[in-house]
Amino acid sequence: MTVISRDSLGAGFRLGVATSSYQIEGAVDEDGRAPSIWDRFSHTPTKTKLGHHGDVACDHYHRLEEDLSLLEWLGVDAYRFSIAWPRVIPTGRGAINQRGLDFYERLVDGLLARGIAPCATLYHWDLPEALEGGWLNRDSVDAFAEYAVAVARRLGDRVDMWFTHNEPWCQAFLGYGTGLFAPGHKDFGEALQCAHHLLVSHGVATRALRAEVKKPIGIALNMIPAYPLTKSEADLAAARRYDGYFNRWFIEPLLGRGYPEDMVELYAAHMPAFPASDLELIAAPIDLMGVNYYERAVIADGDELPLKLRHVRSEEFPRTADREIFAPGLGAVLSRLHGEYGFQRLVVTENGAAFADVPGADGVVPDHDRVEFFRAHLAEIAAQRGAGVPVEAFFAWSLLDNFEWSEGYTLRYGLVHVDFENQRRTPKQSAHFLRSLAGVRPPRP
Repeated sequence: MTVISRDSLGAGFRLGVATSSYQIEGAVDEDGRAPSIWDRFSHTPTKTKLGHHGDVACDHYHRLEEDLSLLEWLGVDAYRFSIAWPRVIPTGRGAINQRGLDFYERLVDGLLARGIAPCATLYHWDLPEALEGGWLNRDSVDAFAEYAVAVARRLGDRVDMWFTHNEPWCQAFLGYGTGLFAPGHKDFGEALQCAHHLLVSHGVATRALRAEVKKPIGIALNMIPAYPLTKSEADLAAARRYDGYFNRWFIEPLLGRGYPEDMVELYAAHMPAFPASDLELIAAPIDLMGVNYYERAVIADGDELPLKLRHVRSEEFPRTADREIFAPGLGAVLSRLHGEYGFQRLVVTENGAAFADVPGADGVVPDHDRVEFFRAHLAEIAAQRGAGVPVEAFFAWSLLDNFEWSEGYTLRYGLVHVDFENQRRTPKQSAHFLRSLAGVRPPRP
């Protein structure tokens, strides 16, 4: 068993947990909130498992105090949450809904009162439905910046870290490329257009936030290291293409390097047209690089256009309910971001695992496999920190079992089990493990 402790993680390292607004809040039509693209999408037949949606989710909006007490019991240093754009500016642009901001102010102040650093993500995919054209419309760039300023002016003196976007790859390629996520489009060119507008909006919002806040600003990218199936030139080249598609397409423009030339050539007619000045906007300096890590990809050469590769399901390592477990991939990603790309402040903004968590007759939720999952990934972080890679914090995904997008409530990623019939919260063994790393804290509320 891997031994992991606060001491092994080193001084100054922060432990936290993460959630997102649509996945936990519920209250989708209360206090002025308007529909998001996920409200519409999840109510469209066949789009989510078993027709699940986020109307109630974990009812966090009404159970805020209970969940704040859970965070205090866990003993975490920080809590990463996202803000629902349609709760703050229901029409996407224009009038600010102060009741929506009131909720996040109560959340932030409640965290601070418990000694927990609030870390806010501005966009975790719940785009206001009222923004006609969504991320295909250039106007959404300015709308996002206006929204960022509205939030910052209310909360900017108290939020400890700011992240503009969460996993823009998912919004772009699952939302506009494969149709798996909202808004449900299936067009590769639209996916590239969306990705571009997301990156531009990140840059514009980052500059706008600089004028309002003094705390660090970053973005959270999901990163998947690509491993070739064999050492053949064809598989090596395919893995390189996958890396360009998933990782380099977002990292390199952020650093002012523009889009990777090999991928631009590959995408050809799919590429959106944009002014060169957009690349300067995208490259607004950031303080933090957030890393969401769940798995690696094993890649072989293939025929499917435009990437000409295929994913290979590996049976080499154990699996969670939906993914292979490969902790060394996290170490590889962190090392690369620092060594190859020069990032000086890294945060693991998400890392977690889904298992079939069932409460026992004694009320205990045994999830030993998740505990070992976290041990292995935290050990990778400890090793990277020991090698000089500047990893500052780790956020476990997720505080609560929640609405897992197109999978509905069929996957449980929480450290705390949620009975969705009565909203009862029960900390799993993994919650007790995280709490043991945090030190002595109040008894469970």
